[in-house]
Amino acid sequence: MTTLSITTTDGEQLEVIHDSSGDSRGTIVLCHPHPQHGGTMRAPMLGAIAKHAVAQGFDVVRFNFRGVGGSTGIHGDGKAELHDVDAAVEFASTFGMPIAGMAGWSFGAAVCLNWQADTRSAVNYVGIAPPVNSPLTPPLPDPSRLAPARRAFVIGEKDQFIPADELATYAASISAEIIRYRGTDHFFVLKHKRLAEDVLMLLGG
Repeated sequence: MTTLSITTTDGEQLEVIHDSSGDSRGTIVLCHPHPQHGGTMRAPMLGAIAKHAVAQGFDVVRFNFRGVGGSTGIHGDGKAELHDVDAAVEFASTFGMPIAGMAGWSFGAAVCLNWQADTRSAVNYVGIAPPVNSPLTPPLPDPSRLAPARRAFVIGEKDQFIPADELATYAASISAEIIRYRGTDHFFVLKHKRLAEDVLMLLGG
């Protein structure tokens, strides 16, 4: 695991963790939950996903959104953070391996999918419990803005912030698979290992 800094196109410095598998099949980019509600790249859930991905032969890039940890700048309501995702993907592409997938949790999942809409990216995507519409998070993009790609969502049926049925309806509108965890809320307590396995499976790993 290597910690370093990358620069966004609007001049911010982002703190990054690069988890290397040594002999990589590709790179997965992970986006953390809401910066103003304790979300960081070191969230245990993201750590579990990174650990499993490395064990499966993938490199992983995690980063702190602007204003979090060692990253400069201030929170940009999910709009300025599109520059952050862009910088992370650009950094991951310098490894000489394909971007195998992108995944995010909550705010990170929403920002990541909006980045895919803006760039017409067809990289495999998994969104973990993103709000479809929320005053704290960018709304998920109109389906017409997304290029065809392998996409999926994971949601706890007892999520206290995101109605599972609402996310399922959105998933259907973009032909995305959705996995529902019975008895689980937004934080997937005691389910991180299973979640990591499902995210890799859904990304095609």
